[in-house]
Amino acid sequence: MHRVEIVLPCLDEAEALPWVLTALPSGWPVLVVDNGSSDGTAQVARAHGARVVVEDRRGYGAAVHTGLEHAGAELVAVLDGDGSLDVDVLPAMAADVAAGRVDLAVGRRIPEPGSWPWHARVGNALIAAELRRRGVPVHDVAPIRVARRAALLGLGIVDRAFGYPLELLLRAGAAGWRIEEVPVRYARRAGGRSKVSGSVAGTARAVRDMAGLLR
Repeated sequence: MHRVEIVLPCLDEAEALPWVLTALPSGWPVLVVDNGSSDGTAQVARAHGARVVVEDRRGYGAAVHTGLEHAGAELVAVLDGDGSLDVDVLPAMAADVAAGRVDLAVGRRIPEPGSWPWHARVGNALIAAELRRRGVPVHDVAPIRVARRAALLGLGIVDRAFGYPLELLLRAGAAGWRIEEVPVRYARRAGGRSKVSGSVAGTARAVRDMAGLLR
């Protein structure tokens, strides 16, 4: 099995991180990218054995890109640090990429009751439908993915805000990447509040960032 490093872009996830870091696959190095937290996220991450880098420029894409730049493994798994995603899917996702069966493994969220507000689900469904219309075979712009680090950097993604995961899928599709969608259980957060789906305003900001990429 190729070495896999986990990148967790985090903004104020101190409450959720202890659970998340305990649940991750044993032996996989973890890199937490602290994106300007004010709740001690970096200290909590270090106390639980994670390596920490800081990205002061706010934005999901900025945090993920910094994580990719600092990661040292051939394969990287990127996911949210809020404890909402079932990390048990990661070994199988990584195995498919390592074996060369796919270029990008992404999660398709299967929500538990109360885990995914209607406004976030509707926005996600509309964008995913547009992706399929463009030939990208996904039903979710999911916050969990596994790919080769060098290949991800080679896509040349420029969005540093909430549009990052959509631009990734668009560029991967245009490059002819083999994309595999894997069902992943999606539960309530282990702590804190979502910066995207936690409010209608947060969802609107994310959809705005993504809509610009679809013009």
